[in-house]
Amino acid sequence: MPDQRALLLHGEETFLVEQEAARVLAAWRQEVVSDFGFEALDPVGLTPARLRDAILQAPFLDPWRVVAVRGVAANRADALAAALPEVPETTRLLLAITGRLAAGGKLLKAFQAIPGATVREHQRLRGRKIADWAVNRGRELGLPMAAAALVPPVTPPELAVIDAELRKLADYQAGGGKLDRDTVKELLAGGREDDVFRLTDDLLPRPGPVAFKAARSLLRAGGNATTIGYRIARHIALVLEVRSRMDRGQSLADVQAEMREHPFVLQKAYDTAAASDPKRLEEGLGACLDYEWEVKSGQLEAEAGLDALLARL
Repeated sequence: MPDQRALLLHGEETFLVEQEAARVLAAWRQEVVSDFGFEALDPVGLTPARLRDAILQAPFLDPWRVVAVRGVAANRADALAAALPEVPETTRLLLAITGRLAAGGKLLKAFQAIPGATVREHQRLRGRKIADWAVNRGRELGLPMAAAALVPPVTPPELAVIDAELRKLADYQAGGGKLDRDTVKELLAGGREDDVFRLTDDLLPRPGPVAFKAARSLLRAGGNATTIGYRIARHIALVLEVRSRMDRGQSLADVQAEMREHPFVLQKAYDTAAASDPKRLEEGLGACLDYEWEVKSGQLEAEAGLDALLARL
């Protein structure tokens, strides 16, 4: 077992905190063989006693247990310090804090007293550092450098949004699409991101007036109808996957621990999935695929068909 058995992540760049948390947990979980070997605790209402019980619990079928708490508010973090006087060698502990912890705080001091513990702060990225991060993240996703470099100038300076746009390009490329300059500009929402959010927020369990209005606004702003259809399909697919995990008994904390999307996006998808019928989600995804095929085969005019697609969902 590696020396590092406890990791505390915090900082103003919460996306990087969550990204590292997901990466570390994925590596740690590869080394456990049973469902008993991993426990994701919901930060809402978590008490020091509950966290301490999870930390001290002995492994059952595994050589050690992984305990994770993600999304702890910075102003509540010090209350959890009382759970950490002892972390057994049979436990790997990860705490991910939303926000920056003050120097000399109780939780920081408690972690510094744990043998083999690591504390890592992720500071806010600005200016050139954001552009460099986007290119590096694009490289990890297999994107051409030129395509990744086009994202930061037309996207709000939030890593979660930039990452979502990069992954959208990667998904498009994986589906056989070619990322020339014009296509990349068309796929990127840019200043229309607010309309995209309004569209997806009002899409399920059935599209409301706001969704229709947002779709038309995107079209008036020069958006491509099939690209909008692609984003609708992508959102439905996300909610459908979250719903399938809910039906298998996974909590929100489990979903956030296992899926790559930002925790806030997954929380919204989790709430939406709870109010959505799985059969209707599958039918909606099928309608999106039918729309794409009918447009590409010349059977349907793209913009007129978009309203019809929303009406079918």
